[in-house]
Amino acid sequence: MKGFGGGGMAQLMKQANQMQMRMKKAQEELAQKTFEGTSGGGAVKATVTGETLLKAIQINPDVVKSGDVEMLQDLIITATNEAIKVAKETSAKEMEKITGGMNIPGLF
Repeated sequence: MKGFGGGGMAQLMKQANQMQMRMKKAQEELAQKTFEGTSGGGAVKATVTGETLLKAIQINPDVVKSGDVEMLQDLIITATNEAIKVAKETSAKEMEKITGGMNIPGLF
């Protein structure tokens, strides 16, 4: 039973701290990246940060010329949501690499 003493707990805490540091570093790196989503065959392109903040919107001038405001609004929403989805999926994959697939509530 002596093997389950403080040494085992200390090793577990050390591993948890290392995992937490790796996750923090990965989150910082992801925050610096940008992710894109498009809609309307490239008519609208949205760019978001790894923190899922909208950074840029590019709209093909031909879409604006059509005068269809509702369509343009829908294209912007779709492109933005696609960019956010890509950012979140990438973040989840990066965190899964660190956690080994363990679902740790509250970490991301």
